[in-house]
Amino acid sequence: MELGMLWFDGEAQRSLHDRLERAARYYAQKYGRPANTCYVHPSTMANGGRAAEAKASKREQCVAGLTVRASRTVLPNHFWLGVEEQLPVMPIPAPRSVKSTVQVAG
Repeated sequence: MELGMLWFDGEAQRSLHDRLERAARYYAQKYGRPANTCYVHPSTMANGGRAAEAKASKREQCVAGLTVRASRTVLPNHFWLGVEEQLPVMPIPAPRSVKSTVQVAG
């Protein structure tokens, strides 16, 4: 994801689901299409930022219809929402046949 909307929600007492749902609803209204990805700080992903939970939390999960990924580059209580475009599958070219240049003396 290269472009997105940065959303701040300082209501840490609310669940992550509620906070993401509100941010996603605003994103869809503003941009006319739903977000499918959200990056958050690992402590925000751990519902309240408790250290023990932060260590145990996954790096990626699905919340409120969004793929949520932990990223230390996003500040706590901030949500970076956007659309993760699927990269085109690049075909792997078949190996070229190598012609032998070895000559046998006869």
